[in-house]
Parts: sequence; structure tokens; C-alpha cells
Amino acid sequence: MTTDHEVREQVRARYAEAATIAAAGTAAEGGCCTTASACCGSAASAPVFGPGLYDARQTAGLPETAVLASLGCGNPTAVAALRAGDRVLDLGSGGGIDVLLSARRVGPTGFAYGVDMTDEMLDLARRNAAEAGATNVEFRRGTIEDLPFEDSAVDVVISNCVVNLSPDKPAVLAEVFRVLVPGGRVGISDVVAEDRLSAADRAERGSHVGCVAGALSRTEYLDGLAAAGFVDPDVTFTHEVADGMHGAIVRATKPGSTA
Repeated sequence: MTTDHEVREQVRARYAEAATIAAAGTAAEGGCCTTASACCGSAASAPVFGPGLYDARQTAGLPETAVLASLGCGNPTAVAALRAGDRVLDLGSGGGIDVLLSARRVGPTGFAYGVDMTDEMLDLARRNAAEAGATNVEFRRGTIEDLPFEDSAVDVVISNCVVNLSPDKPAVLAEVFRVLVPGGRVGISDVVAEDRLSAADRAERGSHVGCVAGALSRTEYLDGLAAAGFVDPDVTFTHEVADGMHGAIVRATKPGSTA
């Protein structure tokens, strides 16, 4: 039985390796998609993880190492309905691609934060932000189960294939709820299992650090969001990453209004 601490340290080590690879100018293979993973796709197939899920026009002008470090299963900035002036928080921000894209979307009156527990990724993200000339961004060290933010600090929370890595997902969703303002929004990309798959079934399909074994089912995700206090939760599958496992868009709203 792997403990929560062991899972977290496995994830940290894998993503530290990915940051080092990306910093050297090579596409990272240390996160969800590894060379041994059956869910990585191939040159002849549609991508299921990584930079290929972003439109090249969207990433134009970003530092190459920010794009190479992308390890996610979607493009949360494309579904989070970001608006000028929004304060955005990216959970597990890695090399910073989604923070930098969010900073563009929210403009000079908005702000984009990233949280990551891996020092190597934080160093890479800060270098990428400096290279991009982004002044409305900040990266903080922390875990997504204990976010280094005050209550009601941000308008939108995004994440790209990171919540599934957490060994304590109820804590993550509770923290997301806490840091959002009333009326705040969630727009997450994640790997989600079909309800027919048991936890054992998911474990058979891949590793925890490969973003598969730890994935919630669709119903578990919806129930978890509701238990945390969110309204209008929605989980929409976008593409299959393994048998019965899908990249998905997860949306929800914190009740209330900022008006």
C-alpha cells in the first residue's frame, strides 16, 4: 500500500525530472506522458497529453521551454471563460504555460498565479515569465491540498491534469472553494474515469504519476464538487487516454455574487 507521502514524493520526483528535461530544450516526458505509457499517443495519432493539445497560434510568442514543459491533458485556458481583470490561480502550474496564457487573457488589470510543489518547475516557470516579459504573474511554492492564499483571493481556478495526482482530492476541492470569491469559477482539465471502472480497474490501466491510477470517476468528481459546496458542477469527456479513462473538462461555480 503506497502512502500519501510516498505518492506525493513520486510525483515530485517525476516532475522535477520533467522540468530538467524541458529546461534543456527537449519535450518533457516526465509527467503524465512517459515513453512507457500506452496513453501518450504517437506521431500518427491525435495527442492525448502535452503541448499538442494547444493551438500553435495560442502558444506563439511563449518561451519554448514553457511549451516543452507542458504535461497536461487539456487546455484549461480555452474553457475557463477568462475575462479582463480576473485573478486566476493555476494548480500545479509546472513550467508556467497556463499561467502565461492566462496573464495574456486577463490583461494588465488582471493577475495570474501559479502554485507548484516542485522547486525545479518553479525555477523554470519564473525564468519563462521573465523571458516572456510577463509582469502580472507570480509563482508560489505549495501543495494544492494547502494553498498559500487567503480566503476569497481569486476569481477563477484552473488546472491541467494535476488534481488526479493528489492523494487527498476532497482537501483540494475544499481549498479551491476557500480561495475563490463568491461567484468564482472552476475550469479544470483532468483525467476522469467512466463510472463503470473501479479503483482497481483504474490502477490496472496506469500508474498514479501517469495520471491514471488516481483519477476520480465522473460521479465521484461531481459528488466531490457538490460536497465542497460548489453548484452547477459539470464533467465533460473530451478524448480517451486509456480504456474507460478520458481527458475531461471540469466546471463548477462557488455560490454567491461579487456584486
